[in-house]
Amino acid sequence: MRAMLSVAIATCLFAAAASGHAAERETRIPDKAIATAAQLRETALKSDLGYRITESLTTEVGPRLAGSEADARAVAWAVAKFKELGFDKVWTEPVTFPKWERRSESAHVVGANAQPLHLTALGGSPAGNVEGEVVRFADLAALEAAPAGSLAGKIAFIDYRMERARDGAGYGPGSRVRSKGPSAAIRAGAIGYLMRSAGTDSHRNPHTGITRFDEGLKPIPSAALAVPDADQLGRLLALGKPVKVKLALDCGWDGTYTSQNVIGEIRGSKKPDEVVVIGGHLDSWDLGTGAIDDGAGVGLTMAAGKLIGDLKQHPARTIRVVAFANEEQGLYGGKAYADAHMKDVAKHQIGAESDFGAGRIYAYSSSAPEHAKAADAQIAQALAPLGIEYVPGQGGPGPDVGPSAEKGMAWARLAQDGTDYFDLHHTPDDTFDKIDPQALAQNVAAYAVFAYLAASADGDFGSGTPPQKPATPPAAKK
Repeated sequence: MRAMLSVAIATCLFAAAASGHAAERETRIPDKAIATAAQLRETALKSDLGYRITESLTTEVGPRLAGSEADARAVAWAVAKFKELGFDKVWTEPVTFPKWERRSESAHVVGANAQPLHLTALGGSPAGNVEGEVVRFADLAALEAAPAGSLAGKIAFIDYRMERARDGAGYGPGSRVRSKGPSAAIRAGAIGYLMRSAGTDSHRNPHTGITRFDEGLKPIPSAALAVPDADQLGRLLALGKPVKVKLALDCGWDGTYTSQNVIGEIRGSKKPDEVVVIGGHLDSWDLGTGAIDDGAGVGLTMAAGKLIGDLKQHPARTIRVVAFANEEQGLYGGKAYADAHMKDVAKHQIGAESDFGAGRIYAYSSSAPEHAKAADAQIAQALAPLGIEYVPGQGGPGPDVGPSAEKGMAWARLAQDGTDYFDLHHTPDDTFDKIDPQALAQNVAAYAVFAYLAASADGDFGSGTPPQKPATPPAAKK
């Protein structure tokens, strides 16, 4: 009995000690920081800084195709802008990748119903001039089921219509048509590949984006039709007569290129070697000026960092803003950052990326483990006046912070309203005039509040510990 009592007492003491340890470890945000964040939020809402930075990038540099001459100008712009904004430390880190170029592109229906088609080459497509009968498939699965050789001498056309959604969930199936369709067409013997653009608009603006060819397959010219042109081609095919298209693309890979991740820091007051990472990607596709994808992400996170830097008292930890290189063609900047910095993953308090346009942020979540739930809720409460809902357990990290999250960095998601995002995404219509200044200011306020409070927390958000679930980016990502 005495032995059992001793065991029971020891068990209670162990439980109490464990409970006390958990309580000591619980991450909280000081009241003073909460009060400062409220003032920061109001300052950001009244500021047009994020809008002006985005205007500067999209006007002075314009489209920023990875590996192009404009890529180098964008890097120089970012370095200069960080310095102009007064960041305490600014530097670059190399990112090397294959270089793809677009030179010219055209397509025509030939024969009795001859007419031009508006399209654009998919990133990664080879050059080529092909002419053949078009065979329509309703979706990717239908093309994948086509027997080998059944499309010999023909052009495959997937006529899949992407669905509109606030969280961009329709982009997953739409982007798979782009990434997997060309290889399926090759296996069936096709000489060329066409797809309805992965977009939700009805304008004569085709949507580009990267595609891949499975190893061992010889790539074929691959392009995306503007939505009205996909409709037109579909109507021609519905007449029941063979439709021939002539496709001419001048594009392709041309060696390798080294760009840069551009990084600016607002140094922390007490723990400067620990960082909160925010950012966006500096590159864009070449059809528009890359305003919503992702000039806005760069502009709003630079502005958030600047406004935190303007405070009389910096937060305890450093705010690190990263303008990532070449996200569009394979997350090269995000992967390079993870390789360079995740050996010290525990020094990364948490990271968040803006890469879903410039719509208002409507929801907040993070990977915060149990001991950081209270602090996470404090951040959510500070974001609530901006119309942002707390949705713990939902979503995932942005594309370029995804590789770091996979290596153990804690992440946060500030979900933007993407209802109209895929009307503009990867098209000539992705231009500065599409940005709402008030919506962008709300984004700046949200990122400033989030970053400041995370950097001010007493305790961590779980970086370096096993994630509670896989760090999978939302379906809407590239």
